[in-house]
Amino acid sequence: MTIKPTLSHTALTVAMTALLLVGCNQDNKTNNKKTDSTATATDQTQETSTEPVDNTPAQNDDPNHQPDVALALQNNLNKSGLNAQVQSVVPTDMPEMYWATLDGVSPFFVDKTGTYVIQGAVMKLGDGRPVDISGAMMSKAVVSELQAVDKSEMIIFPAKGETKASIYVFSDPTCHYCQLLHKEIDQTNAAGIEVRYLAWPRGESMIGLTESVWCSSDRQTALSNAKQGKDVTAPSCDNPVRKHMVLGHKLGVSGTPAIFAENGKQLGGYLPSAELAKEAIANR
Repeated sequence: MTIKPTLSHTALTVAMTALLLVGCNQDNKTNNKKTDSTATATDQTQETSTEPVDNTPAQNDDPNHQPDVALALQNNLNKSGLNAQVQSVVPTDMPEMYWATLDGVSPFFVDKTGTYVIQGAVMKLGDGRPVDISGAMMSKAVVSELQAVDKSEMIIFPAKGETKASIYVFSDPTCHYCQLLHKEIDQTNAAGIEVRYLAWPRGESMIGLTESVWCSSDRQTALSNAKQGKDVTAPSCDNPVRKHMVLGHKLGVSGTPAIFAENGKQLGGYLPSAELAKEAIANR
C-alpha cells in the first residue's frame, strides 16, 4: 500500500521506534492486547510517496496571521509531498521569521519565503538575560491545545481543599516514573494540585492496556490499578488514546511522564510531590 507521508505520522513513528529500541516495550499478556485498529496500523507494510499534494492553508481570522507566508509555506509543503495543512503563521521577535502552526505537527519557525524551517530552541541575546523566544511561543501553543481538550477525555484527580493549580500529565501506566509520580498523588492533591491525566502509551504494545483504562467505568481506580501492575480489562469503546498520542507529539512529548503547567511550561518528567506542587503553583 502506498500512502502520502504526513509530518505527524512520520515523526510519531520515529519517536515510537526509538522508544521501543531502548526497551520500553512490555510483553505481558495485558499489554499485548490489540484493538482491530491497532492491528491494522501495525501489521500492514507501508511505503511512502513523495508525490506532490494539494492542500490549502486553513482560514484564519487572527489579525496577526500572515496569509502570504502561510500560502508560501503551504505551497512548499505540497511540493515536498508533505501532507500537512498550515493553520496559522504569526510574527515573532525575530525579523522576518514567523511561528507556524500546522494540523497535527509541532509548531516551528519559518522564514518569510516559507522555505526555511527551524525547530528547536531559539534565544535572543543582548538585552540583559537571554530570552527563550521558542519557549514563549511554544507555551502559548500548549495552553491553547490543552485548554481545547474536553475534561471528559482526561482522568482527573482533583485537589483536596482549595485548588491552587492544575497540571496536565501525559502518562503511560507501565512507565516506572509514571508509577512513582502516581504513588504520590495523594500528597500532590493535598498540596492543592489537580492532576489531569492524558494518555501517552510509549509503544503499540501498551495501547491495549491504556485503552482498557480509559474504557473502564471507574477510570481513576483502573489507572491506579494499572500503575500498580494489576490487570485491567474493559469492553472496547470509543476512546481518546490515539488522539492524545497525536496531541502529545504535537506538543513535543517524547517520553513519560510529560508534565505541563497551566501557563504551558513543560515542568519536565518526574518530580517529587513537594517540588511538583511548588512548580505548578509558580507556573499557573
